[in-house]
Amino acid sequence: MYYCYGISDKGIMPHNEDALMMSDFVLTHGSGECSIKPPFILAVADGVSGECAGELASAMCLGMVKEINDFRRDSLEDSIMTIHEKIAEFGRNDSGSRNMQTTLCGISVDTDGVITSFNAGDSRLYRFHDGFLEQITRDQSLVQLLYEEGKITPEERRTHARRNIIFPVIGNINDSPTVEIRDVPEIAENGDILMLCTDGLSDYLSDEEIKEILERSVSLHEKLDILMETALKNGSKDNISIILVSPEKCE
Repeated sequence: MYYCYGISDKGIMPHNEDALMMSDFVLTHGSGECSIKPPFILAVADGVSGECAGELASAMCLGMVKEINDFRRDSLEDSIMTIHEKIAEFGRNDSGSRNMQTTLCGISVDTDGVITSFNAGDSRLYRFHDGFLEQITRDQSLVQLLYEEGKITPEERRTHARRNIIFPVIGNINDSPTVEIRDVPEIAENGDILMLCTDGLSDYLSDEEIKEILERSVSLHEKLDILMETALKNGSKDNISIILVSPEKCE
């Protein structure tokens, strides 16, 4: 059994272009929780700022992700690319939503408990295990390339003026995204947590801040609230969506 807590909030923005998906529902605002057994799929999506109908793109994308039921790596990638093509086609034909796009980051857990991540864009998956925090996914962004080339520091990666420049994501009508599929180590019943989030959180909390919050002896729900509050306190200027997943229900 896994326990999932999620929140999607507009933050200081006038509306929310984020969305999250847990179990059989898509959430575009507010919070939710569920207890769930494998197989299942969870995801967050961030409608691309500056494009039309980012909120429609994220919700539409997750509505289709919810229907994926084959979690084999090749099939998972094919399903996500089909979703991309459908959203791109909608964006080509609907003048009010032209070129609407969204990031996508999520996990699938199959009947054997095998966890697989999928990612397009700069939303993230983290794994907290045995007191250590690891970023599982790799940002598909300009600042990530600069960081990997040693041209900027980890702190500059979080605050760089061009951190909003990302590679093609779901729905881009000019270029297809690269969907990165990765195996994720299992999470055991010892306080392990998986965290999915959009950049409204990860751009405003350091890894050390995230780790310190996740290791607190409080419930998952309280950890979620503290993460949200800290991002806002640190000056987050974006929508914020977070899902926390644990194999044990910490109260």
